[in-house]
Formats: sequence, structure tokens, C-alpha cells
Amino acid sequence: MKPLVLTLRQTPEQRLDMSPLVPHRLAGKTAAEIAEIELQTTRVRVTVGDIFRLRMGEPRQIRIENACERLDWIGQDMMDGEILVEGNVGIQAGRTMRGGRLTIAGDAGPWAASAMIGGTLEITGNAGDRLGGPLAGEMTGMRGGIVIVRGHAGERAGDRLRRGTILVEGGAGRYAGCRMVAGTLVARRKVGPLPGYLMRRGTIVLGEGSAALSPTFVDSGSHDLVALRIMASFFETYSPRLASVIRQPRRRFAGDMAVTGKGEIFTPA
Repeated sequence: MKPLVLTLRQTPEQRLDMSPLVPHRLAGKTAAEIAEIELQTTRVRVTVGDIFRLRMGEPRQIRIENACERLDWIGQDMMDGEILVEGNVGIQAGRTMRGGRLTIAGDAGPWAASAMIGGTLEITGNAGDRLGGPLAGEMTGMRGGIVIVRGHAGERAGDRLRRGTILVEGGAGRYAGCRMVAGTLVARRKVGPLPGYLMRRGTIVLGEGSAALSPTFVDSGSHDLVALRIMASFFETYSPRLASVIRQPRRRFAGDMAVTGKGEIFTPA
């Protein structure tokens, strides 16, 4: 099955809203109809045909070539199918994504996976700040699905995480997993200060180094828990590196006691 290929002609002069280009919205459309789809911008009316060279294929498989950081909202509201992006992307990739698989072969801007509900988002490079986090005025961030970051994540990764899993093979910035409501965040490399700040519930697993925790976390001793081994088996498919980290004995910290104190952070034993 040949994919639908969109090749960026050149870097656009303004930011583009790529949210119309998801499999369920392109199903049944001809090449001419897809070329006429308008991409919202800050100033000038722009269509798909103005920006991309189009090679028709199966809309359930979309490949975007020569992508750049001015392409925003890629994969927003995606329900099924697959999107492969070759290059970097802008803000809010995979926002409110419900199903399917979005793969970004490059870096992603801030708020990737914001309000994500289901599906799989893989970022082979680095992720910007607030990965899986809420926008201003929203009460919760990511609510389901799986996010895999092969590089590093910025600050406040997993902010207000409500449900779902974020796997970071690199490190993360300050306040990783802050204000978490539930869900799981795993980072293989060192993270910045105050991970889990004001978290209510949920699980954070840190693979390397001793992060500067808030004093409102309580040391609960070292453990070799069966639950972590089961978690590692589930993550093996997505990241064998992270699975091997989770299988190792961990030191558990309960908190944040400044709020409900039902969360937990696991650090190297």
C-alpha cells in the first residue's frame, strides 16, 4: 500500500495549521480536493497545493517530507491510520490525538501530545517544553495513549498528566511530572530539579542520577517490586532500554505530601 506523500516545497513564511491533514479527514478525497484544502495561517490564505508537492496514495498512511518547525498541530484529533513526519515540527503535535500512530523523525516543539487521549506518538529527536501538558485554562494534560521520546524532553514534561504513559529515553528538564493527577512518566537519563512537584497520584521512574526532590517527599526505602517488573514487560515493546532500567531495584519516595501524597517517585537504589 503506497502512502499519501506531501513534500514541503520550501520553508513557509508563516506558521501553518496542519490539523486538516489526518487520515480520517482525507479519506475518500481526490488529489485535487486535497490540494485545495486551506491551511490556516497568520496572514495569507494558503492551500495544501501551494505549500506541498502531492503524490497520491492511501490516506490511511501519510508521509510528510522536508518538514520544518513552522508546521503546527500535526496529527491533531487523529483517530486512526499512520502519519510519518520526516523532519522537525512545530507546536502541539498530536494534540487531542485519539488513535493511530504519529511518528516524528526529528524534534517536536512545545505542548506535543497535549490533551492526548489515545494512540501512539513517537519522537525520534527531542521534545520541547510541557510535553503532554495542558494549555492555559485547561485542568488536565494528557489523558491516555503512549508517548515515546528517543531524545530529551524539555521542562514540565507530563504536567498535570491525567492518564497514559510518557517514556523518555534521554533526560528531562525541571519539574518533570509536576502536578500529576495519575499516569506514568519514565526518564532514562538525569532530570532537572523538583520532579513530581505537587503531584497527587501517579508514578515517576528515574533511571539515572539523584534528582533534587522537594522535601515534601518521604523516603520509603529500597524495593525490588513485582509491579515494576510487570511494568517493564509492558514497556519492552516500546523501549527495551527503559525496560531494563525499570527492572533494577529502586528507592521509592512517596508524595507530594504538600497535596494528597499518593504519588510515587522511584530513583536508583
